[in-house]
Amino acid sequence: MNGATPMKDPLDLIDFASVLTDEEREIQATVARFLADRVRPHIGEWFENAHFARELAPELGKLGVLGMHLEGYGCAGTSAVSYGLACLELEAADSGFRSFVSVQGSLSMFSIWKWGSEEQKREWLPRLAAGEAIGCFGLTEPDFGSNPTDMRTRAVRDGGDWILNGSKMWITNGGIADVATVWAQTEDGVRGFLVPRGTPGFTTRNIKQKMSLRASVTSELHFDDVRLPESARLPLAEGLRGPLSCLNEARFGILFGAVGAARDCIQTALGYADARVQFGKPISGFQLTQKKLADMSVSLGGAALLALHLGRLKDAGRLRPEQISVGKLNNVREAIAIARECRTVLGANGISLEYSPLRHANNLESVLTYEGTSEIHTLVIGQALTGQAAYR
Repeated sequence: MNGATPMKDPLDLIDFASVLTDEEREIQATVARFLADRVRPHIGEWFENAHFARELAPELGKLGVLGMHLEGYGCAGTSAVSYGLACLELEAADSGFRSFVSVQGSLSMFSIWKWGSEEQKREWLPRLAAGEAIGCFGLTEPDFGSNPTDMRTRAVRDGGDWILNGSKMWITNGGIADVATVWAQTEDGVRGFLVPRGTPGFTTRNIKQKMSLRASVTSELHFDDVRLPESARLPLAEGLRGPLSCLNEARFGILFGAVGAARDCIQTALGYADARVQFGKPISGFQLTQKKLADMSVSLGGAALLALHLGRLKDAGRLRPEQISVGKLNNVREAIAIARECRTVLGANGISLEYSPLRHANNLESVLTYEGTSEIHTLVIGQALTGQAAYR
């Protein structure tokens, strides 16, 4: 042994922090400190017991991460990169917490902020930003995920009201949400509606026996002759452009979040390999272990720089949907491969919730699928390259 100190953060290999501003570094560090204090000591137990710590929602609101990239109405109004770095740290703790923040800010809040009336914004956004209320986003259905054009949930006019019928599936925050943004077919095409909890005919059922995102609430939403006033409709949303714009916001957070999950896995593997002694020396001194750590860290650096580049494009107003697909496809794919490889460094201990890699790998199985499957993002990129829409 040469006595050298192992690297604690594999992103130091490319000096990632040097390409961030002082403000971006401080936001990232602030979120990391909060998670180290309030989430990391408990996350293994929460994952095992399928528990979401709802009491942390107001604390996340006070931290300023709920809708942090939106302007006004109690939102922090930070840059896209700062939001991405917050997502990186959240997912480094657990995908469930990044999912909560993404759904709250980039789906529920963004749908109201972008497509809602001034009255809807004033009613909901300050409470959602503070974590006093929780939101969810209902687009996916039991039979239609990647193809929302065929959704069966319908809203029909009845005098000055709307009658909503249908169901939604795999809805993060659904069982605890105070308000749901729900997308439905109407005679004029797809429209969005805000459905508060307690509205007659609106019920939820939490999905149990999950092997992924266990520290997160995932639910079914059911609408049985739900009567809504015209004021519940998002007035500016017409067609699928409304929900798809929200999904792009959430996907942006994912491409940073995946970097966080992968970084945490490598940090765990580095620490374990330095402490685990076999054949008279730490396993970090063996060539095969070093190859794993080196390959994973190089992949991580590329994913981090891609996320940052796309974040800079978003802040400049130049980020295109297919570029978000590049980021999500690449970074989630790299992260799940890193998580699985890190598990092998830990040997049998890798299956224990004392260590994070297999928990991250399980969570990333969901991240690989939601907000657009890897197959759909592949075809979005293919269409951008060839001009041919192969999935239609």
